[in-house]
Amino acid sequence: MSEYVERCLPGVESLRAALDSLGYLADDGLATALFLALRLPQPLLLEGEAGVGKTEAAKAVAAILGSPLIRLQCYDGLDAAEALYEWNYPRQLLGIRLAESRYEQLSEADLFSEEYLLRRPVLAALTHPARPPPCCSSTRSTGPTTTSRRSCSKCWPRRR
Repeated sequence: MSEYVERCLPGVESLRAALDSLGYLADDGLATALFLALRLPQPLLLEGEAGVGKTEAAKAVAAILGSPLIRLQCYDGLDAAEALYEWNYPRQLLGIRLAESRYEQLSEADLFSEEYLLRRPVLAALTHPARPPPCCSSTRSTGPTTTSRRSCSKCWPRRR
């Protein structure tokens, strides 16, 4: 991913042009912070009142990188199970009953396998495969019948 950032987003202005082409207008401070977070690579905490554009900034950066946005809504009382992972207990019980009806034995490893794991945002983000985003020479589907060109700094901003 960092090779893509170095090649396709060599400076703050290229990132800002990419954000502009997606309809997200970032001031100098935010564009610089986003660029540095991508370039280093380090997480960036965006704080602010509801409606100031924190999620929209994340959506725009995810679109530039060709990555899904994995969002964790933080609130008082948020626990680890909601942020990390949970086991799908109803599905585990069904697995146990199915095994019993077939006179099979289930081991603990069978019951606590990936098949019964519910990935919450933190685990989903940590295990998401880091694939470089598509660049100038590729296209990606944006819907059932349309594709859009994904481009690097040589092509940003995209033609509207």
